[in-house]
Amino acid sequence: MKEDQSQYIIYTLSGGAAGMAVDFTLYPLDTIKTRLQSEMGFRAAGGFHKIYRGLGPALLGSAPSAGAFFCFYEFCKKFVNSSIPESYEVLGHATAASVGESAACIVRVPTEIVKQRKQTSNHSLVFILRKCIQQEGILGIYRGYWSTLMREIPFSLLQYPLWEMFKKIWSIKVNRNVNSLESAFSGALAGGMAAAATTPLDVAKTRIMLADAGTKEAEGRIFVVLQKIYIQKGFKGLYSGVLPRTLWMSLGGAIYFGAYEFSVITFQNLKF
Repeated sequence: MKEDQSQYIIYTLSGGAAGMAVDFTLYPLDTIKTRLQSEMGFRAAGGFHKIYRGLGPALLGSAPSAGAFFCFYEFCKKFVNSSIPESYEVLGHATAASVGESAACIVRVPTEIVKQRKQTSNHSLVFILRKCIQQEGILGIYRGYWSTLMREIPFSLLQYPLWEMFKKIWSIKVNRNVNSLESAFSGALAGGMAAAATTPLDVAKTRIMLADAGTKEAEGRIFVVLQKIYIQKGFKGLYSGVLPRTLWMSLGGAIYFGAYEFSVITFQNLKF
């Protein structure tokens, strides 16, 4: 039991390290993607100016968010896969990813709201938080929770089973467990494929989080927002920022999963 607890501490710390590594490295691409998806337009949202704006809250939330995800993911994966045939293990990966995302978004959503509003304005973090709470109460910092889940869960249902599948194929090919570099390559493929497929959900989530209180977007109804975007800009609008998002998630997948695997192996070798 003590060994299991130690292992889940390793998963949590490794997830936190992975989250911070990817956010710090690829933050400019995330800023560009957010500004491309903003209703005010890329230039009005800041263009290429100060593309590290909002990095503070992103880093503050990335470690606990990613740590929580991998702790729940690894636990659920082990629990579910121990109860089903190996041929159905993809269901275990998908279930674990959904549970992990639900837990991680409790931390991620408030961070995303502050980060994205910082990316598209010159206001301070204190001003953004105060305005949000004054207008919508403390639950205002969780606006977009369900739209975020509706983006993250489909994304994770693709990304994590693909990552596990690519790792398994690679492991069989080389007849050993994959190393951190091989895990990173598998993560890049999985992340890019999942990102391209779920871009419309990401666009809607961004609009909801950036919307002023009292607007249709602020109500958080993701399908209403998707419909409005389609009416205004067609499929092009639904796929705003698809290239930087796909690039970001491909590179991010490489860094994220590579850093996670490296951290897990390192902590295990240290007999943590």
